[in-house]
Amino acid sequence: MTTAILTETELSQLPSTQALRTQLDRDGFVLIPAAFKQEQLEPLRAAAGHITSLARCGKWPHLRTLPKQFPPWASDARNGIWGVQHLLHPAMPSQAIFAASYFGDAIVGPATQLLECAEDDLVMELYNLLVRPDRDFALRWHRDDVPPQASAAEESARLNEPAWHAQWNLALFDDASLVVVPGSHRRPRTDAERSADPFAERLPGMKVVEMAAGDLVFYDNNVLHRGVYSSGTERMTLHGSVGHVKGSKARARNVLQHGVGEWVGECDFSGLPERIRARAEGMRQRLFEMGRASGDVGFSHTD
Repeated sequence: MTTAILTETELSQLPSTQALRTQLDRDGFVLIPAAFKQEQLEPLRAAAGHITSLARCGKWPHLRTLPKQFPPWASDARNGIWGVQHLLHPAMPSQAIFAASYFGDAIVGPATQLLECAEDDLVMELYNLLVRPDRDFALRWHRDDVPPQASAAEESARLNEPAWHAQWNLALFDDASLVVVPGSHRRPRTDAERSADPFAERLPGMKVVEMAAGDLVFYDNNVLHRGVYSSGTERMTLHGSVGHVKGSKARARNVLQHGVGEWVGECDFSGLPERIRARAEGMRQRLFEMGRASGDVGFSHTD
């Protein structure tokens, strides 16, 4: 049950807070190599492989289904899937393994550094799994919480607000699916970006984020980015986020549109070590309270 709980020595080997923050501010993403060791990956791979098999044969209804990019998704896998939702759901097989990674120091340590906050400020958000699609599939260029029809002024206003989240991908196998435009989280789209095909294979300045198994990348979810997924390449990438209590309704929209509020009150983290369990319960309770205060939040995108 110690899948992602690092020792003090390992935590001390993380890049400094200033180095992490500087790169995230500059580029919109920061890569932490070998954040998870081989022995930490094996139980996560087994758990991820099991739930993916269940999802593909219709025995897990919380899915990301082809060819849809944004929620809400269908609850059956007839057209194929590209992701599995709700790894912290109380009915999730191996939920304790996923919870240990989500609430463990390997994630929470750099998240608190990037958000420059205390643990008591953190809010449980999303934890999902991105998998090999049943057919080749690509996402369009997007920002997670800024619709494509937004004007330059609207984009600037949104991008100048605090992010109040730390979002990440954790690769269980080598993964080069995430493509970003570094620095685009600090500015509205250029004329070239606005006029480009939404599925353009290349944009000026874009970068493919190449991850080895065990690498962890944190990124601002409003950096201009897309995903490109091959049906012929194995993929199991854990995709999560934690929030800050000051995120309020803006973060509520990002999180609750995925349906987390339907089951968060039923989560049971009693199988976690005491220190991690206390952290998990605090983060879960802050999400519960955020949802209760926010009401109907709608969706960030339609497609």
